[in-house]
Amino acid sequence: MNTMKTLLTIGFLLLPATVVAETGAAVSSVINLTSTFYGYLGVIIFVGAYALVPLENTIHLRKSKPVLFAAGAIWLLLSIAYSAVGDFHTAHDAIKISLLEYAELFLFLLVAMTYINAMEERNVFQRLRSFLVSRGFSLRMIFWITGVLAFVISPVADNLTTALLMGAVAMAVGGKNKAFISLACINIVIAANAGGAFSPFGDITTLMVWQKGKVTFLEFFAIFIPAVVNWLVPAVIMSFFVDKEVPEALDEEVSMKYGAWSIMGLFLATIVTAVSFHNLLHLPPAAGMMFGLSYLGIFAYHIKRHENRSHKYDTILGVRDRDCNGMGEFSPFDIMKKISRAEWDTLLFFYGVILCVGGLAQFGYLSLVSKFMYTDLGATWANSLVGVLSAIVDNIPVMFAVLTMDPTMSHGQWLLVTLTAGTGGSMLAIGSAAGVALMGTARGTYTFGAHLKWTPVIALGYGMSILCHLVLNKALM
Repeated sequence: MNTMKTLLTIGFLLLPATVVAETGAAVSSVINLTSTFYGYLGVIIFVGAYALVPLENTIHLRKSKPVLFAAGAIWLLLSIAYSAVGDFHTAHDAIKISLLEYAELFLFLLVAMTYINAMEERNVFQRLRSFLVSRGFSLRMIFWITGVLAFVISPVADNLTTALLMGAVAMAVGGKNKAFISLACINIVIAANAGGAFSPFGDITTLMVWQKGKVTFLEFFAIFIPAVVNWLVPAVIMSFFVDKEVPEALDEEVSMKYGAWSIMGLFLATIVTAVSFHNLLHLPPAAGMMFGLSYLGIFAYHIKRHENRSHKYDTILGVRDRDCNGMGEFSPFDIMKKISRAEWDTLLFFYGVILCVGGLAQFGYLSLVSKFMYTDLGATWANSLVGVLSAIVDNIPVMFAVLTMDPTMSHGQWLLVTLTAGTGGSMLAIGSAAGVALMGTARGTYTFGAHLKWTPVIALGYGMSILCHLVLNKALM
C-alpha cells in the first residue's frame, strides 16, 4: 500500500493543477471516480502526453500540442463519467473554475511578455550585453558578474529571459573555452532560479502562489537570504574551477533606441499597479497588469509618431534610417507586433496542463496524494520533496499540484514550498526553463551531463537553503 501511495505521489506531483482553494468544496468529487475506467484512462492519457514534453527538441513536436489533446480528452472522459450517473452540472461548473484560473495567469503573462519583447526591441538587453563583453573582465570576474546579474534581474524579468541574456555574455566572452562556458551557464541557471524564487514576477510558481493569496508581495522577501544561500554555496565552490584568464575585450557597441528608458519605467509602474490592485483594492493582479499594458500602448503611439517623423526627415536628408529592419524597410515601433511575439506555445502549454490536472483533481486523485504527502510524510519533508521532483519535470506542474491539493499548513511552510519549487529545478539541466534554454543556445558545450557532474554541489546549496529558512523563519513554521 505504501508503495502504491509513493507511486501516486511521484506521478501526480508531475501534474499541474489549478483548482482554487476557496472553491475547493465546490469542485470536490461528489462521487469517487478514482477507481473507474474513465479515471484510469484519463491518467494514462495525461502521462502519455506529458511524457512527450521533455522530448520536444528531439522529436520536434511543440510541447503544447500533446497536452492540449490530453486536456480535451480528460474533460470529455470526466463529463461522460458524471453523465453516466445522471450529473450534468458538476463537470461544467468545475471546468469554468479551471478556465478562470487560466485566464488570470494568461493575461498576467501576456503583459509581462509584451514588456520584455518591447525592451528587447529597444535594445535594452543588447546594450547590457555589449557593455559587459567590451570591458575586458577576467573569466572569473565574468563568472561572478553574470551570476550576480542573473540573481538580480530575474526577480523582475523572468528567469528564462535572464538566463538567455547572461548566457549570451558568457559565450561571447568565453569564446572557445568550453569549460568556462559550461560552468558559467550552470552558475547562471542556479542564480536565475534562486533570484526568481523570492519575487512574484521572477517565476511562474511564485506568481501562482501570490495570486492564490498564500503569500503577500512583501512576505516573499522572507526567503531572500535562503535564496542567496541556494545560489552562493555552489557558486563559491565552482568559482575555484574557473580560470583567471583575461580574454581580449570585444569591440561591440550597441545603443538603446528611443524610448527604452521610458519603457523600463513603465514596466516598473505596471508592477506597482499590479501589486496595488492585489494588496489595496483586492482585485486580481492580472487586472493591474492589463491596466499597465495601456501605459505601454499609449507610449507606443508616441514612439511610432516620433519614428515616423524621424524617418521622414532622414528620407529628405538622404540618411539611411536607423530603425530599418534587415531588409532595408522602415519599421516603426508597433505594440501589436510585440504582443504577437509572446511565447504562444508556452501560453497554450499552460492551458493544457491547467485543464489536465483540473480534470484529474476532479476525478479525486490529488486528494489521495495530499493525504499521503502532508499527513503521512509531514509538511517539511513533503515540501522538500517538491523541489526534488521539480528537478525531474518543470516546476510549474509541481506547484499547480500543491496548490490544488491545498494542504493545511503554516505560513512558513508555504514559503518553504515556494523556495523549493523555485530552486529545486536547478539540480538538473532539464529541471527549469532556464536550463533547457541554455542547453539549446550553448549546444554541445552546456549539456545535461556537464550539469549532472555538479548536481551534488547544487544539492548541497539546496539543502543549506532549506535549513537556512527553517532557522531564520522559525517563528512562521
